[in-house]
Amino acid sequence: MSHIIQQKVELPNKDDWIFDLANVVTDIKQLYCYLDLDPDTISMSMKQVKKQFPLRVPMAFIHRMKKGDYTDPLLLQVLCNDNEMIEVSGFSADPLLEQDNAIPGLLHKYHNRALLMTKTACAINCRYCFRRHFPYHENQGNKKNLTVALDYIANHPELDEIILSGGDPLMAKDHELDYLISELEKIKHVKRLRIHTRLAVVIPSRITATLCRLFAKSRLQIVVVTHINHPNEIDDDVSQAVNQLKQHNVTVLNQSVLLKNINDNVTTLAQLSNKLFDNGILPYYIHLLDKVQGAAHFLVEDKHAKQLMKQLSEQVSGYLVPKLAREVGGEKSKRVLTFND
Repeated sequence: MSHIIQQKVELPNKDDWIFDLANVVTDIKQLYCYLDLDPDTISMSMKQVKKQFPLRVPMAFIHRMKKGDYTDPLLLQVLCNDNEMIEVSGFSADPLLEQDNAIPGLLHKYHNRALLMTKTACAINCRYCFRRHFPYHENQGNKKNLTVALDYIANHPELDEIILSGGDPLMAKDHELDYLISELEKIKHVKRLRIHTRLAVVIPSRITATLCRLFAKSRLQIVVVTHINHPNEIDDDVSQAVNQLKQHNVTVLNQSVLLKNINDNVTTLAQLSNKLFDNGILPYYIHLLDKVQGAAHFLVEDKHAKQLMKQLSEQVSGYLVPKLAREVGGEKSKRVLTFND
């Protein structure tokens, strides 16, 4: 099995993001074989979990995992876990109260900005995803829904920033993004376009020359917010992708999620902040876990989180300390937690 995967990976077109998008692992045994882990240790409950929330991880991301290590921090973010079957009090399918949105694909949660669900699919399934139970079938990014959403944006002059989310907005092809950006540019009060993406990290070939030119020519201020939780996620390909964005006047920020046994120690957080900045990315937010059902095993308690941030502030420059934040469904802004709360 491992030999078969190796042959697949060695196919050409390294820079073709569509190829990289298709070159994924969806089978736990296949993933274990590639990483030199014992497939006999895969439990029946892990297989059951996979049916509820599928395993999906690109080979471009798997290459950064350490072989033979069951505790690799990148592996733990994507690997089905027995604990996902446990119903935990205080955790729900809709922790941010997003599933009753009036306009399909559009969330106007904050005063001056609205979130547009551009695509419903992701390149990777992160096990802590707060939208793992989201009804994407009711929020398709089709032309009909998009027209309604654009009309809403046009009729709300307080909206000066639009956030593309999903799924992952960079699952859209360059020509689709060109159309969407052109339509948003027609709305005079929209000044900024923020793109929240994991794709730029897990499949850095997605940052194409065409995409960068598209961003550069826009009258909108383009902000790309990457989602990187651990320094090992940043390799040379990611670095090159970010550099392309920066060369085309794109502001690049990062948001992370604080995850138990993955980045819940000050050494990892300091390494992450420094490596982000070394590669032209400014640490922006580090989020406390959204309490979505199935992800309780990732939870880092508030007290420990605040201690970590205090320790981090003592080890790195102030501009490298991301804001520790919690999002609460129904509130008009994120809650930023200070070390002394």
